[in-house]
Amino acid sequence: MTFAVSRTLLLALASSVALAACSSGDEAANGSNAAAGEQVVNLYSARHYDSDNALYERFTQETGIRINLIEGNADELIARMRSEGAQSPADLFITADAGALHRAEQAGLFQPVRSETIEQRIPANLREPSGLWAGFMRRARVVAYDSNRVREDEVETYEQLASPRFRNRLCVRSADNIYNLSLVGALIEAWGPEKTQQWAEGIVANMARPPEGGDRDQIRAVNAGVCEIALTNSYYYIRMASGEDAADRAMTEKVQLGFPSLDGQGSHVNISGGGVAANAPNRDNAVRLLEFFTEPSTQEYISANNNEYPASPTVTAPPPVASYTGFQPHPMPVANFARRQAEAQKIMSAAGWR
Repeated sequence: MTFAVSRTLLLALASSVALAACSSGDEAANGSNAAAGEQVVNLYSARHYDSDNALYERFTQETGIRINLIEGNADELIARMRSEGAQSPADLFITADAGALHRAEQAGLFQPVRSETIEQRIPANLREPSGLWAGFMRRARVVAYDSNRVREDEVETYEQLASPRFRNRLCVRSADNIYNLSLVGALIEAWGPEKTQQWAEGIVANMARPPEGGDRDQIRAVNAGVCEIALTNSYYYIRMASGEDAADRAMTEKVQLGFPSLDGQGSHVNISGGGVAANAPNRDNAVRLLEFFTEPSTQEYISANNNEYPASPTVTAPPPVASYTGFQPHPMPVANFARRQAEAQKIMSAAGWR
């Protein structure tokens, strides 16, 4: 995912219900800049998808609560909330990756929320156990492979990606990419540090080039013959396979998506999710908005427009995501690998993964 530079976005409705972005952190968004009696919620979002804007409109239409939207990448927003301290206007923080949510948790930026609605909709393994944050969408970190040179059974497990079979044939993002950190964190959780260290060293030995670019760049490199396999998040591939770019669509006829299994229990999955801010001035509205993100119709909408998987097992993924649901998601609690980010970084650095 490509994050924009921190900015404030103005959203407007053509009716009396409007969505306005905060113009400055200097104006507290806890209601002092709102009309008397107006209900607001201050959303700090590291999700940068135009399709989400329609969701904000719908939330306001359904509830009468105006959303003040502040955008930035996850680390920028975490730093901002920390600097704002107890006076932070943040009500709800949403982002991609359990690792980023854990960073906010470690910084003391969340408060626990017990919501029967969220607990009924979202499986326990996709929520932080004490209620500090919860997922509402899933994405799998899997493999794009050249179907002309690689058999599907050669990428059935994560161990195989580090085997000599793929020496100098793997493309991958950098070690500081949070998706990779979370994957390695999951391997540490499953295997322990020693085996994970060996795996990371195998990955480095298999690199066809130094890490560069984003997930779509890795997929394109497989198509160009730079490498035979690449790590990628599922939704990047699905977006290319179903998008408007004819070249990308043609590419995915040759480059296929494989779903390796971790210890026979399924593919590594991560989340998009959120947590209510520790000093939320509009706590009830924040809980209401987080519950809105977990609604089945919201999950269906995000899946259709951003190609992520719904977090709820009772929500059916719409096209085009439906074509890529025939895999087993690993049941590992996302909070378990989220807390292993520092260990993962140490192991990757020791292996020479830059």
